[in-house]
Amino acid sequence: MIVPLALLVVALCLALGGWALWFVVRDRAVVLRQLWGGAVIEAVLLLQAVVAGVLAATGSPDVDGVLLWGYVLTQLLVLPIAAAWAFAERTRWSSVVLLVAALTVAFLEYRLLQIWGTV
Repeated sequence: MIVPLALLVVALCLALGGWALWFVVRDRAVVLRQLWGGAVIEAVLLLQAVVAGVLAATGSPDVDGVLLWGYVLTQLLVLPIAAAWAFAERTRWSSVVLLVAALTVAFLEYRLLQIWGTV
């Protein structure tokens, strides 16, 4: 696992979460720019999944494959599901959904670092 890439994911998720929290406080629904922010995070997560696959295939650290890929696939699914839900729910609660999803991905990323043995 490349630590700077993981820290980038966490930083982007916290930024998106903060933006969503601001919308929750202001009683506003998610806007398209926030969903594009989620798409940027998703692109970084896809890059990280490829890197993790290459590193795991070369034997760089000995980790349980099922556990590792369970976390990676969960991360890849959380934001698209939340984006679809937030797009369908055009109230303040769409911002809550995006906030919870962004924080979930950030915590999953931290857990991935623990599994990989870098934290």
